[in-house]
Amino acid sequence: MRHLLNKILSKLRVSRLAWHDLKSIHPISRMFGLDRGAPIDRYYIENFLSRHRTYIRGSVLEVADSRYTQTFGSHVTAYEVLHVEKSDQATIIGDLTKSDTLPANHFDCFICTQVLNFIFDFPQAIAGIHQVLKPGGIVLATVSGISQVSRYDADRWGHFWSFYPQGIERAFKQVFGDDNVTIQTFGNSLAAISFVKGIAQDELSKEELDFNDPDYPVSITICARKA
Repeated sequence: MRHLLNKILSKLRVSRLAWHDLKSIHPISRMFGLDRGAPIDRYYIENFLSRHRTYIRGSVLEVADSRYTQTFGSHVTAYEVLHVEKSDQATIIGDLTKSDTLPANHFDCFICTQVLNFIFDFPQAIAGIHQVLKPGGIVLATVSGISQVSRYDADRWGHFWSFYPQGIERAFKQVFGDDNVTIQTFGNSLAAISFVKGIAQDELSKEELDFNDPDYPVSITICARKA
């Protein structure tokens, strides 16, 4: 009986491990799962923005495009888009590390998702985020923790950092103050392995995605208020 039970359990373990052939040295997708569905990190990012949507109002700044402002914002009076290069959607051409290219005390909310990983001088970029906000303004930022390299970004401006909660929290508190910053982590070992392999979020269950293990941060979210 014990032999039969061990045989059944062995088959179940092999079946689970064979899912997407996780023993392969090659990823399933090099596009974060975009070619298979929605990337896993976007599940955490969009849930974070949805929970904080009451802050997305008034004059709102977003990087690269305004899709999250349009999706989650309400009572938005101005949609502004920041980019380091000229683009069809950019209304402000500026560099977060160069204060003279940025407006000051201008925005009620700044949506800054997946940006700081690609800026070498990220502490100066946090100072730039602080500069553009009005007093009382809110930044809703996200950064990647456990992740593959974003080849698209690395080939254009660089992929310099992956973050852990203590580091990015300290960096934001040095600029915004200890009482004005809230950090959260999202992910677990399964979500992290799946994200690195390029498995899409629809290939995991909601329960698997929602289970949070702070030792495996896939996404780190920051909500910070300018005093």
